[in-house]
Amino acid sequence: QVQLVESGGGLVQTGGSLRLSCAASGIITTINTMAWYRQAPGKQRELVAAITSGGTTNYADSVKGRFTISRDDAKNTVHLEMDSLKPEDTAAYYCNQNVRGLYRGSFTSRDYWGQGTQVTVSS
Repeated sequence: QVQLVESGGGLVQTGGSLRLSCAASGIITTINTMAWYRQAPGKQRELVAAITSGGTTNYADSVKGRFTISRDDAKNTVHLEMDSLKPEDTAAYYCNQNVRGLYRGSFTSRDYWGQGTQVTVSS
């Protein structure tokens, strides 16, 4: 069974930086798009950043120039470097990976989610 484990959240002051990581484990052949989403209290989950297997990146307008997504395919890991953090970045951050791996006895491409990690930016 493929699982995603996130790390790196925490409390930081305005203008500070954090680095989130998300590692996939299990029997995996390929990982397509990797992405980070976030959800603030009372709001819908939104896409923060995504990176394709070819390295093409996409960012929400609100984080462009401040956040950087990257991937390490040798470790099945995606990172999110967050700089110049603002209080409005406070949210639970979720990793999403489209993984082709062993699922219920056969190889299938599915979307998997991490458990979420809290990022809190104090003013």
